Amino acid sequence: MRNNFDRQLDQLNDELITMGALCESAIAASVKALLNSDPSLASVAVGKEKDIDRKEREIESLCMRLLLQQQPVARDLRLISSALKMITDMERIGDQAVDIAGLIEYVDSADIYNGSNISEMAEAAIRMVTESIDAFVKRDVFVAHKVMDDDDRVDAYFVKIKKQLIELIARDPGKGEEVLDILMIAKYLERIGDHAVNIAEWVVFAITGSHDD
Repeated sequence: MRNNFDRQLDQLNDELITMGALCESAIAASVKALLNSDPSLASVAVGKEKDIDRKEREIESLCMRLLLQQQPVARDLRLISSALKMITDMERIGDQAVDIAGLIEYVDSADIYNGSNISEMAEAAIRMVTESIDAFVKRDVFVAHKVMDDDDRVDAYFVKIKKQLIELIARDPGKGEEVLDILMIAKYLERIGDHAVNIAEWVVFAITGSHDD
């Protein structure tokens, strides 16, 4: 019985890795679409988001089977319940990627975000998502805490980008609407970082049984 349970837990790890990779791809496609002014890449992000939604349902079903059929206790129960919480944040990460993609058609010229650190912020957010899932799979509290610490970096990017965009509006008020769209994109990336932190916090709970304050 335990061997079958362990195999299903391994499957849960694999499914979470797959869902995390879909989240990474969705963010990367939406940001690349922005930087290259390529609407076709925006549609890639939308497609990935649909895959994320489907994977969320599959993982949820697997977790329910583990809970109902295996009747896990203690640490195993925490792992499964934490996974259920994590996929909710991962699904929202997919939504944020689509929100970014939806703004691309309103951003016309590269000079608006040239030097605005959007790509660096996106890379940092993607790395947080990747590491938060790795922390769960490897049961690594240290990596989970690193994700929480890295959120400060993503927040700092947002503050820097906001300052740059305010300066741009001051120089060219006619670009105000497009600048606000870029600011919204930066905000969505900041929220992705927040969701990665949520995932990392659930990893800590799954391993230790307590939440970080």
